[in-house]
Amino acid sequence: MLTHCDLVILVVLALSGQGHTGKIYGGHEAAAHSRPYMVHLERMVENGKTVHCGGFLLREDFVMTAAHCNARSYTVLLGLHNYHNRQNAQKILVEKAFLHPDYDSMDYKHDLMLLKLSSNATFNNNVKSIDLADKEDSSPESCITCGWGNFNCEKRLSPTLREVNVTLLNSTSCKKDHSYCSDGPKGPGVGDSGGPLVCEKGKAYGVVSAAYVQTSGGLKVYHYAKIPDYRDWIDSIMENN
Repeated sequence: MLTHCDLVILVVLALSGQGHTGKIYGGHEAAAHSRPYMVHLERMVENGKTVHCGGFLLREDFVMTAAHCNARSYTVLLGLHNYHNRQNAQKILVEKAFLHPDYDSMDYKHDLMLLKLSSNATFNNNVKSIDLADKEDSSPESCITCGWGNFNCEKRLSPTLREVNVTLLNSTSCKKDHSYCSDGPKGPGVGDSGGPLVCEKGKAYGVVSAAYVQTSGGLKVYHYAKIPDYRDWIDSIMENN
């Protein structure tokens, strides 16, 4: 989830490294299969490398992730806890990607993407969907985010799913950006992009996007695309595809 490496002003939380290590800071290992909606997303990018993001299952045939996790092709892994123990995981290709039409790759605003799966996931004890928050839900304060990523200097994945508690900021600028924000020594790390911000009633309220450092040595501010602000777009894509 997090280390104490120096960050640039904007850090996108996708991961291009291919190694895996358990050195995660600021969080703890999740109980195995306690978050059955979690998706490990393997992405094939233009240079032929496989890179990694998180995601979460909305329906048997739809996954949500971050728009900056866009790639040439994707493989979705469901029912996974330990990345090195994948024999029981469901492995499904992506048929079509839907980036939010207002996504800005310069500042990572509107950083959401929906992935239509090529075949339906099979729901079981280890694979389930998660409900999304909508505009009628109250504003959350304390949430959890989870993933296989971290912020260590070598940019290596954790072999097992980890989670961390975050407290959301009451920030006018974040609201204007259609984001939730948290700061401090705990938060999502490199490789956690696209994972869910899970808050009240176990609903997904946000999508892990990027981390910012306002000044040299300042606190990192983590941004999560605010799902309730995008429900009309999300519902329209899923209803028509």
